[in-house]
Amino acid sequence: MEHKHESDSDGAMKSKANIAFIVFLVIGGYFLITEHRAHLFGWLSGYGIWLLLLACPLMHLFMHGGHDHGGHGSSEASNETTEEKK
Repeated sequence: MEHKHESDSDGAMKSKANIAFIVFLVIGGYFLITEHRAHLFGWLSGYGIWLLLLACPLMHLFMHGGHDHGGHGSSEASNETTEEKK
């Protein structure tokens, strides 16, 4: 049984409410950064290098989550084992 779902919108990002919300966030972010620039840059200059160093192992840990690292052999070796099982 086939069900067709038709909607009036052209996509989530094209609705007027979403565009207005994104513009509001950009304007708010601009004023937040410009008004608090001294605090932001002062904090980043002291702790920024440590945050970058901490980000490296965390990114490595989370970015390899979808790789399925079952075995680290070559692709030829894995192809031979799958053919032997058949």
